Amino acid sequence: MTKKIVEMYWDIGSTNAYFALHLIKPILERTDSDLILHPYNLGFAFRARNYVLMEEPSIKIENRKVDLARWTKKYSLDFKFPSEFPIKTSRTLRGALAMREFNLEIPFIEAIFSEYWEKDNSSIQNYDGMAPIVTRLGINPNEFQDLCESDKIRKSLIDITNEGIKRGVFGVPSIFVGTEMFWGKDRMEFVEDELMRR
Repeated sequence: MTKKIVEMYWDIGSTNAYFALHLIKPILERTDSDLILHPYNLGFAFRARNYVLMEEPSIKIENRKVDLARWTKKYSLDFKFPSEFPIKTSRTLRGALAMREFNLEIPFIEAIFSEYWEKDNSSIQNYDGMAPIVTRLGINPNEFQDLCESDKIRKSLIDITNEGIKRGVFGVPSIFVGTEMFWGKDRMEFVEDELMRR
């Protein structure tokens, strides 16, 4: 039997993507589904729509931090809001695509999310900061950087982001089951319902 497929658009700069990566795992197990991850340049998409995250009302931003603390406690995660936010994410997004070439995409993504959202390590936005992760995964960091900067990987990130925009992705995580899109970390019940329906 062919496994069901869940697609998730993500960006390392998204708090909700951090939680979604954790919360989707038991659903994948219960529904016998595979996860395909799509790096999505959220900064590019925001600029295309003239949206500036940090220009939201300060009271909304503060409430969001309180809400994140509730999610952290409820699911017993190690989330900590980083001291540097937002960060430039294009290199890490390209890094995930580069590590896909070595069949190490998901371990790499899990590692960078842990470094940034649990260990307050904003250096992962740069190649020097990603080098220890890449080395632990058995890849030469110089080879990794060269691949990240290659025309192939650069074009791939642009194409995936543009494809996401065409599919209606306006933020991350955006999760697809077939043509059905679910946005945010708090739509997991609907994702599971759709998978069970299929």
